[in-house]
Amino acid sequence: MRWRGRRQSSNIEDRRGMRGPTVGGRGGGGLLRLLPAVYRVLGFKWTAVAVLAVGAWLMFSGNLGILLNEGGVTEPVSSGQSQPVAQSAEEQEQVDFVSVVLADTEDTWRELFRQQGDTYQEPHLVLFRGAVSSACGLGQAAMGPFYCPGDHKLYIDLAFFSDLKHRFKAPGDFAQAYVIAHEVGHHVQTLLGVSEKVQQARRGLGAAEANQLSVRQELQADCLAGVWAHHAKQSRQLLEEGDVEEGLRAASAIGDDRLQKQSQGYVSPDSFTHGSSAQRVKWFRTGLERGDMKACDTLPW
Repeated sequence: MRWRGRRQSSNIEDRRGMRGPTVGGRGGGGLLRLLPAVYRVLGFKWTAVAVLAVGAWLMFSGNLGILLNEGGVTEPVSSGQSQPVAQSAEEQEQVDFVSVVLADTEDTWRELFRQQGDTYQEPHLVLFRGAVSSACGLGQAAMGPFYCPGDHKLYIDLAFFSDLKHRFKAPGDFAQAYVIAHEVGHHVQTLLGVSEKVQQARRGLGAAEANQLSVRQELQADCLAGVWAHHAKQSRQLLEEGDVEEGLRAASAIGDDRLQKQSQGYVSPDSFTHGSSAQRVKWFRTGLERGDMKACDTLPW
């Protein structure tokens, strides 16, 4: 990607120097709050293995609210006190990269919203290490990057980029940009009222049907990430040769079928939450080729 020297977003919130969150208040419970929701949504038994598996499947989810109060807002847990941030030169470069990508998504969505007579409200991106307080509850780095509709913020532990490269075999800066763009896609869904409509519809469904609706929402976020990539390429020539392949490889690497096969040895389509590798590639490619939000018609309405 041709990202160096470009505008950086002012909407970066750096909490890497915060001490680990402590559970408190009505929104407390952290992982303990997550466990019953995991059982309710995905049908797993209460085992450490299940928690780890869900952590893997939540990679790129952007919807911590689905598991914590099913999209409701909880009282944020205490975040502790800020400490000076010690970082390597490599991590500083990652911070700069994330800031540039976020800024580019702002440029794309601001213009697309303007074209339909709306105003784009820019999200904040929170950098953290280990665990973080959000309006959706306590987020853990093991769950991967996520978006909380309760506070309109994206959350990411930069160590995830190492997992993306080594554990998921999806290296490259555009693969990382796809992660950010997917979470921004969830923010776009929130602004358009899609997320609220999905949550309302899920309440009247059984577990399998609710999972299928979640899959459709996640696939739309993949498509919206592709819409951003289309405009980043066409309008600002941000993409280089090989970048599209990096993004498609990342979309394939975190398909539910592949992650389930790795974690439990078999595939259970009824418990999909984000879509198969083929589905994620298809919808990211659709957004990338069309560059139009209307092409991202993954939902049943």
